[in-house]
Amino acid sequence: MEVSFLVIGLVTAYLLGSIPSAVWIGKSFFNIDVREHGSGNAGASNTLRVLGKKAGITVLLIDFLKGLAASSLVLLQHSLLPGTSEFRQWQLIFGVVAVLGHVYPIFAGFKGGKGIATLLGMVVGISWPVSLMCLATFIIVVSLTRYISLGSMLGTALSPLFVFLIYGAQETFFLYFCCALGVMVIYTHRTNVGRLRAGTESKLSFSKKPVIESN
Repeated sequence: MEVSFLVIGLVTAYLLGSIPSAVWIGKSFFNIDVREHGSGNAGASNTLRVLGKKAGITVLLIDFLKGLAASSLVLLQHSLLPGTSEFRQWQLIFGVVAVLGHVYPIFAGFKGGKGIATLLGMVVGISWPVSLMCLATFIIVVSLTRYISLGSMLGTALSPLFVFLIYGAQETFFLYFCCALGVMVIYTHRTNVGRLRAGTESKLSFSKKPVIESN
């Protein structure tokens, strides 16, 4: 890969991830900063909790597309063949940079979300079977427990197993990256882990009204 493309790709991936959809939507349409309410997280789940379903779903889609777009940047490098291990490696690198941009966004004072939707978008771009298994795990866990954070952590933590089941030992880079991502997601959810252990973590409920009503 050309050095110039590598630099441009990494910067672009970070800037894509740094788009603070939750913050911008909250300030533009509700005149609030979601980071000052609920869990204090600038992500889809807290937006859903604080601002309601429409805002939460919008943030979810935007954050998902950030990861998908970042992992697709490698398509612009025509010397890499889609479906090869090297191609997936660069998809992973650009995708992870986008996730880091979401967690530490330059456009929002480096205080962002936890990167789950962006991470899912990245994995969909790399391997839809793995992403489907991660999503299924998330849905099952949340359906049973109503804890979005627990579903997010387990869906990510099991991703190395899903990669191994689908690709075997051939995709070692993908496998190791998923292990590292699992650790990163658990780290970014460390406050949630504390609340889960204390029994004070908020549960998902579509019957509740948003904390902040639109003007």
